[in-house]
Amino acid sequence: MPQRSRGKLAFVLLLLLLLQFYLRPRLWDSRAAPDFIMLGLLIYATRARPGAAAVAGFFTGLMMDSLGPSRFGAAALANTVVGYLAASGRSVFFADNLLVHAGFIWGGVWLRDLIVLLASGVSGRVLLWQLAVWSPLQGLTTAVVGVLILVMFRDWLAIRLEA
Repeated sequence: MPQRSRGKLAFVLLLLLLLQFYLRPRLWDSRAAPDFIMLGLLIYATRARPGAAAVAGFFTGLMMDSLGPSRFGAAALANTVVGYLAASGRSVFFADNLLVHAGFIWGGVWLRDLIVLLASGVSGRVLLWQLAVWSPLQGLTTAVVGVLILVMFRDWLAIRLEA
């Protein structure tokens, strides 16, 4: 990746980090609010090799573990797996279609939530409620924001998009 492209990607990732800590707490219920950090990880992972994406997922997961109520290490594990799979699967799943990008983002958020919940020892109704209601809602809001970010910064992120 050329130096100029790295700088533009870094700017977008920094913007997402700022949105996570400034805008997200001011939105509606945090269980359904977009996860800007996961969005940043998925954007990075689609441009990186699987090993680098896994390392990025691990560090973003550690950051989320230090801020969240789940068992320490659950988010690190989940983000590592999602980062690795996103980087590995980009050649299979990534077309130049906005709907495919949205589904990819939604799936990444839902899979991350599944792994975090299972690694945290959540079971029963709480697990079912989270996976059936809150995770899909958060995936949807993150996918909508992700599509907006991809459209706004498509030239910077070198993405060709078709409606």
